Amino acid sequence: MVRSARRLILIAALLLAGGQVFAQTVFEPPYGLHWGDSPEMLLSWATRQTLDVTISMPADQPNLRILRIQPRKGLLPETQAGAVEGRFMSGKLYELTIHYFDPDASADLMESRFEALKKQVIAQHGPLLTNQLSRTVEDQFVTRIQSFHREPVKGIFLLLAFTEVEDLLRKSKDSKFSIIYRNDPLRVESLSAP
Repeated sequence: MVRSARRLILIAALLLAGGQVFAQTVFEPPYGLHWGDSPEMLLSWATRQTLDVTISMPADQPNLRILRIQPRKGLLPETQAGAVEGRFMSGKLYELTIHYFDPDASADLMESRFEALKKQVIAQHGPLLTNQLSRTVEDQFVTRIQSFHREPVKGIFLLLAFTEVEDLLRKSKDSKFSIIYRNDPLRVESLSAP
């Protein structure tokens, strides 16, 4: 009886751990990257593609490195994205953000690209929850914000954020959006690593 209880506990623990692993792999970052990768993965890709790299090392967070990669002009190779940004804590990737901006695309085209990405994310990962839907008017500028997220495991999530700014005086508007993949438990774990 004690053995069967131990087996049940072991099976339950394995199922729970398997669920955690499955949920984490669902939100692996794109571009063949994995949580915990070193900055060299992104750096070597940027070098092969001849892309500009900006490295930030905030003085108040000595273990944090931020790599921003983008072309001098145009979009990242084989994408509609303008830049990719990786955040590394103690040398481990815990967040990847893909920024979509295109000076040659209209605000309406950017919004349709955002909607297409949102549909793709829903098809791959399931329904998204709404974070924010807002529209504000101030000093002849209309700002519209939409954001949605999915978080199957606490701290492991993706977030889609869209921003449109319309200048009523000059009759122009600009849109951009981002998708953020984040593994906060890995960030916290990396903070406490020696």
